[in-house]
Amino acid sequence: MKLLSIAIPCYNSAAYMRHCIETLLTGGEEVEILIVDDGSTKDNTAEIADEYAEKYPTICRAIHQENGGHGEAVNAGLRNATGIYYKVVDSDDWVNEEAYVQILETLRRFVYGEETLDMLMNYRTAIPKDKLIGWDEVKGFMMGQYILMHSVIYRTELLRQCGLELPKHTFYVDNIFVYQPLPHVKTLYYLDVN
Repeated sequence: MKLLSIAIPCYNSAAYMRHCIETLLTGGEEVEILIVDDGSTKDNTAEIADEYAEKYPTICRAIHQENGGHGEAVNAGLRNATGIYYKVVDSDDWVNEEAYVQILETLRRFVYGEETLDMLMNYRTAIPKDKLIGWDEVKGFMMGQYILMHSVIYRTELLRQCGLELPKHTFYVDNIFVYQPLPHVKTLYYLDVN
């Protein structure tokens, strides 16, 4: 079982998806990279996904599906995830290696230590940092402060248990991904990295 499954929704992403994948490969064997080709037709996204799956068979998996939009690509990643935690990184994004190392160290500490982790957030004024907390320790959020999809990592099993299913052909699913599972979270941890 992998520590972290990372889904990369890809739609005609050939021009930039390699950079995204390369930054995620630095996570090594603890990470599963699910490259979801969401029915790309205008470029060689599918071939690039297959290339990485062939070159890194223990880390990368290529998933091909008919076009269903960003939400369905996230769903496909979740359906195929084997990692304890699940994260989405868009194909035109990348991760900072130093922050990535810290995130993996934190997840590793929770999995192999005594504490559990359900969510990772990035809110200095609202959430105490570097400690596992319950909702009673969360302070008020400031006006305009909201949780971004790319700042959270959920436990994969929590996403499955709460029945998360993002709508097909809907291209802004960030709030559903963040807020539908949120009531099911019992503990959270804030790691102050970008």
